[in-house]
Amino acid sequence: MARADKQAAVAEIADEFSASVGAVLTEYRGLTVKELKDLRRSLGANADYAVVKNTLAKIAAKNSGIDGFDDLLTGPTAIAFIKGDVVETAKGLRDFAKANPNLVIKGGVYEGKTLDAAEVAKLADLESREVLLAKLAGAMTASLSQALYVFNALPQKAAQLAAALQEKAANDPTILAGGAGTPAAAEEAATEAPADVEAPAAEAEVAEEAAPEAAAEETTEA
Repeated sequence: MARADKQAAVAEIADEFSASVGAVLTEYRGLTVKELKDLRRSLGANADYAVVKNTLAKIAAKNSGIDGFDDLLTGPTAIAFIKGDVVETAKGLRDFAKANPNLVIKGGVYEGKTLDAAEVAKLADLESREVLLAKLAGAMTASLSQALYVFNALPQKAAQLAAALQEKAANDPTILAGGAGTPAAAEEAATEAPADVEAPAAEAEVAEEAAPEAAAEETTEA
């Protein structure tokens, strides 16, 4: 391969690393052309699966700031450059490898961290983004349903409270008067008030009766 072609190939692989959220390195020795096509089809839009030369991939990885790939880049290598869901891509590769043992997952990189084969397998065991979103949507729907139930129950609760208050008021009218005992106190005050008003009049009558007697006594003495 000419020097210019190598540089172009390195730049292309480096661009793939930069444009991807992660990558999984595999060995495809023994896979047929049809099986490779089936693998690409199974990964769908989540990843671009490309065969690479190890020497060029090493340079491209270093140019992209990725370390720890040298030991993984041995034998016939193809890289799944992940564009979509990392978990879905890991699941797709794992499931394909189970059905086609010639596909060997060697490791990968995710968020700048180099992964070994076991760590890629752990990614495949996680729940996918779609599943997590579905669970989140379900939880939100349940919360909204509970809130709607509470809001719908409020008028009924208010009606029950009003009915209970009316029933108590029928048995004890003082409840609606602002507290037990208030009307009774008002009645007592109303009953006692006239006595206080009539007292000065009674005293005036006694004074009038006493006035002639006092005048008579004064005349006798004179």
